[in-house]
Amino acid sequence: MRRTRVLAPSFLGLTVSISILSLAPLRVNAAGPFYLGTWKIVSAEVAPWAKGGPVPDPAESKELVGKEITLEAKAIRGPGSFPCKGPQYEVIEGPAEMLFQGMFGAMKEKDPKVDPQALAELVGFRGKSFRTVLTGCELAVDFSFGSDPDFAAFALDNYIYTMKRQ
Repeated sequence: MRRTRVLAPSFLGLTVSISILSLAPLRVNAAGPFYLGTWKIVSAEVAPWAKGGPVPDPAESKELVGKEITLEAKAIRGPGSFPCKGPQYEVIEGPAEMLFQGMFGAMKEKDPKVDPQALAELVGFRGKSFRTVLTGCELAVDFSFGSDPDFAAFALDNYIYTMKRQ
């Protein structure tokens, strides 16, 4: 179910926020929500917001490429700090500006010539609306998804990692 927050009409000058649960799922397959499954990290690129600054340490990115992350209903399995018991998944949806914890939007705020949609496409995203899965885990890495059900990406330490469903 998807939770939508709307503002109710003002009553006696008070604005009320109401949560509505949509009965239509975002995307569910036989195994569960669209993001569950095993994902292989296939590439790592320096994030656009880090370009022009100090070069991020490539050691971690080299360690992660080729590894798998498994998103399960009650756990996340993977290398390094990724393992997490009891993730509290939350799905948010929005335009390219919100990808990677809003970094593309922040880039546009600093420089109005920056096109977040073009950046999203450069990284491999297709479409105009994207879903990001917040995990609620100690390692605050969010996984973002476009229109291709077998493609996902996340940002970590000024790198953008792309993943393919296994």
